[in-house]
Amino acid sequence: MVTKHINLPINENELIDLNAGELVILSGIIYTARDAAHKRITQAILNNQEPPFEIKNSAIYYTGPTPAPPGEIIGSCGPTSSSRMDDYTPLLLDNGLKIMIGKGKRSNAVVDSMKKNKAVYLCAVGGAAAIIKQYIISSALIAYEDLGTEAVRKLEVKDLPLIVCIDSKGNSLFDC
Repeated sequence: MVTKHINLPINENELIDLNAGELVILSGIIYTARDAAHKRITQAILNNQEPPFEIKNSAIYYTGPTPAPPGEIIGSCGPTSSSRMDDYTPLLLDNGLKIMIGKGKRSNAVVDSMKKNKAVYLCAVGGAAAIIKQYIISSALIAYEDLGTEAVRKLEVKDLPLIVCIDSKGNSLFDC
């Protein structure tokens, strides 16, 4: 298995060079957002308001972390089913989103938009939330606090292991 180390922000050549089935070791800033946050972010874009973070060249992790135990940066932080975000994703991709992190299959509309916008979908291991949190070195709540665990957080990750499930050419591990 090919392993690639990626430091965010990613440049377009690195992104295009990622292939379905490769292991990625990811470091840098990512944002959390689940379906409720996606709904608000897309409404902000459609209403010509600023989203809570710069969408262009960003990476979103589909997760709703549990509260941090005393003395820890964050609670368990596993991926949620990405299909929940499919209705909102093409608009975010058209606005420059480059990396999505989650689990599970994506719709044809999302894959077509990924090809059009040169984006990738990376999968985290479901059921490994307590292990994934060890790769998060900082966490800050930045928007929609009323959504609780679904609020938008800015995370810094170091050496987070992920798999390229759908690459920017539309190749998908889900088609195997």
